[in-house]
Amino acid sequence: MEKEIKEKLEKVVELVNNDRVDPDIEIEYCIPEVETSSESCDISGDPYILIKYEISKYNIKTRKIRLGRTALLNDAQKIANMTTASIEEFKAEIDAGQIN
Repeated sequence: MEKEIKEKLEKVVELVNNDRVDPDIEIEYCIPEVETSSESCDISGDPYILIKYEISKYNIKTRKIRLGRTALLNDAQKIANMTTASIEEFKAEIDAGQIN
């Protein structure tokens, strides 16, 4: 991984962690060489952030936020803002009953 991209992704992780949208939403990072907090990471593709919300013990909703080439053209703050917006949207969809 290029040094510039690695530093950018490190900053994204820091910003997302500092701007926790909802404490009930679990955030797992699958960003090789930066942050890998899930043992089931698929490191063969683009880095991503996996968000999880446990509705019940047997009902866990997830969404992957991919950090592909297009996303990485932005600065760290913009990527973090897009990630936070995706998390807020995910939570709103759950609260509205749109995700079953």
